[in-house]
Amino acid sequence: MSERLTQENLPAMIQDLGWDPNQDNIVIEIAGTQVSGIDVGDEYNKKWQSPLGTRKYNKDAFIVIKNLSRTPFTPSKNDDPERKGHHCNDAS
Repeated sequence: MSERLTQENLPAMIQDLGWDPNQDNIVIEIAGTQVSGIDVGDEYNKKWQSPLGTRKYNKDAFIVIKNLSRTPFTPSKNDDPERKGHHCNDAS
């Protein structure tokens, strides 16, 4: 899919993916952002610092369309209890 995304062709793109907008939980998020996590107080350098909780959009921010109904949240399972991780090797 390399066609330009528009409001008019978004439903067709979702259909091409096999998603059902009436049944699936489809969300649109903005990624490539940063949020200030430092309390800079009342006196701060406005050129370099931002007040706590300020969101800035990077020049390369992007839009992500997710289908949360089809995202697997099942953790992996060890089907062989005798198998140990490589970090569990004895140093002896």
